[in-house]
Amino acid sequence: MKKIYSIYLLLGLFIATLYSCREDLTPVGPDIAEITHFRHDGPYLFYENGKLKILEVAKDNTLSIREESGLPAGLKLDVYSDDNQLLFQVPINKIDNFERPAWDDRTSYEKTFAVSDLHGRFDLFAAILKAGEVINDNYEWTYGNNHLVINGDIFDRGADVLPILWLIYKLEFEAKAAGGMVTTILGDHEELVMRDNLKYTYAKYNTLSQRAMNMTYGKMWGLTNVMGNWLRSKNTIQIVGENLYVHAGLSKAFMERKETIPEINELVAKSIYLTKEERKKQFPDIADFLYSDSYNGPLWYRGMVKTGSDYSPIKDADVQTLLDEYNVERIIVGHTENSRVKYTYSGKVYDICVNHPKAFEKETRAVLIKDGEIKAVNDKGELVTIKK
Repeated sequence: MKKIYSIYLLLGLFIATLYSCREDLTPVGPDIAEITHFRHDGPYLFYENGKLKILEVAKDNTLSIREESGLPAGLKLDVYSDDNQLLFQVPINKIDNFERPAWDDRTSYEKTFAVSDLHGRFDLFAAILKAGEVINDNYEWTYGNNHLVINGDIFDRGADVLPILWLIYKLEFEAKAAGGMVTTILGDHEELVMRDNLKYTYAKYNTLSQRAMNMTYGKMWGLTNVMGNWLRSKNTIQIVGENLYVHAGLSKAFMERKETIPEINELVAKSIYLTKEERKKQFPDIADFLYSDSYNGPLWYRGMVKTGSDYSPIKDADVQTLLDEYNVERIIVGHTENSRVKYTYSGKVYDICVNHPKAFEKETRAVLIKDGEIKAVNDKGELVTIKK
């Protein structure tokens, strides 16, 4: 069996090197049963030409690939954690034509709960949502007509990326039914994975994609991937109520460009899954700003949190100009890690990126905005005054 397994492994890796831009969804080898044991992952859905392909590694680490004609009525899929725990079932309510949220939504919610940089740690994401009474022990929405924000960086560094994505997908529908809302912002690790930069990605993801799908993990998030298209419908910069959300920050270079926020949102959606070379070729006027090592774009910029000259920190007057231009009270960012939630620019910018594993049960890991005030939240559900 080990010999046969090795043959299929080498075959899968060889075919992967021959992969071009076409998304070949054919499993490796004539007998998929020979290579069915993987780490828990998925489900992954691919939709093309009226066919829905479902790939998942669930119970007993077994790989399942099946095909449906369109979206079957009442389809529900099991979502497992990496450590073999059945977490919840997700009803598949929509698989295409995901609508982009309004970039400037002035809806005023009584409460907004915001968290960032989840990085594949479903356990810690669920813990802070439960502490904030956003969900119950069954991972169901209990936040009524209120608002949840995930401010980017769901991918990488952890083993439970798909459970986080599917929980957010599920909560979107549950929140809408209750009169609430879920906002998801794109981060730099979304763009890293989609352009196939996998240096922070757990090996299990690329192992599955190469052996079972004949492609690298980044390619698996291409245009036929249902969750990939769902993510591409999300904004890079979005205003909800009196708050502007962006993963990394807004730089002086952003202020000097001619593109509007809606244009930037659309450009990211059209280019995030391309390689760096393809981005520069198709969008030469903005690709470097959005994705290059200059780090001045909204997915990468750290100058709203870091003060060193290497980060090109934005000035107080420019922050106020941004607040006035977009008629918001504060800008909420992630990306730049702190030990706890902090603010800069006299409380005009809030950084909600923390190291969730280290901060768990000790420091604040989210924020609650209520009655115009913003407080940090710890894992006991306690509200804590935010400090500089």
